[in-house]
Amino acid sequence: MAPSNNLSRSGGRGDDEAASDSLLITIVRACLRDGRGGSPTAVVDESGSPTMTDADRSRVPGRVGASHAVFLRRASADEPVGLRFFAAEGELPACGHATVAAVAFLAAQRPGAEQEFGLRVSGRTFVGRAVRAGDLIHAAFDPGPVVVRDATWAEIGPVVDALGVAPGHLLAGACVASLGRARILVPVSTPDAVTGLGPRLDRLRAVCDRLGLLGCYVYSAPTRSGRVVARMFAPSIGVPEDIANVNSTACLAARLSTSGFGRLSVDMGDVVGEPATITASARPGPTGPRVLVGAAAVVAGR
Repeated sequence: MAPSNNLSRSGGRGDDEAASDSLLITIVRACLRDGRGGSPTAVVDESGSPTMTDADRSRVPGRVGASHAVFLRRASADEPVGLRFFAAEGELPACGHATVAAVAFLAAQRPGAEQEFGLRVSGRTFVGRAVRAGDLIHAAFDPGPVVVRDATWAEIGPVVDALGVAPGHLLAGACVASLGRARILVPVSTPDAVTGLGPRLDRLRAVCDRLGLLGCYVYSAPTRSGRVVARMFAPSIGVPEDIANVNSTACLAARLSTSGFGRLSVDMGDVVGEPATITASARPGPTGPRVLVGAAAVVAGR
């Protein structure tokens, strides 16, 4: 996959009818593990550019081989940077690994080992922090309040069946959690039970659509140190399997914080050949657990 592309603004027309002006796309690999792998994410700075249509934005991830794209717009240097997120099926209210990519993109544009940026997503304003070590940029942010409830068996049963969870590997404690959109979190016994899943994606999509879920995040029982292996399936938004899912990891941190796990390190992406790692911590807050998520990223090219 090429690290950057000039995407013609076709406005839904065929390539031979596309306008001559083009759009610069930056690829950021977010949620690296030991400097490798990560999720390729398209970053587009729309500041000062003509406004694209949402249909155009939805086409960007597929054009560059990414699962998601983030679009930045800055009204002025004193105002927060607005972020919008798109997958093939349309706009998302939030996307954690694309937020990591956006922070890395902004940090790469100016000098300094430590930087902060005001960000605005779906009407919420917060701070993204970046620490640079050579080409690697570690980004961290508070994804916002997580709403968690226990899943019902009417939700768990059809999801587990579509996932192909082997008998005896399902653990108690499945939940539905939301950071903008609801997703189901399903615990299984071991990392091998996670990597060995063979989901029937058509069936999983139908189940998630019927239940109003973004997708399904399957995770192994955490070790004492908080190490977890996870996979995220979101066929309803055009992402059969996500390389890294930061927001679902934030949801998991909120869920497990009541069980004594203040910090998690979650490995994802190995099954699809792109190792990724996300860290998350949670501490008590006035309205529930306050979560901080972080991951390493690198700007792969413009």
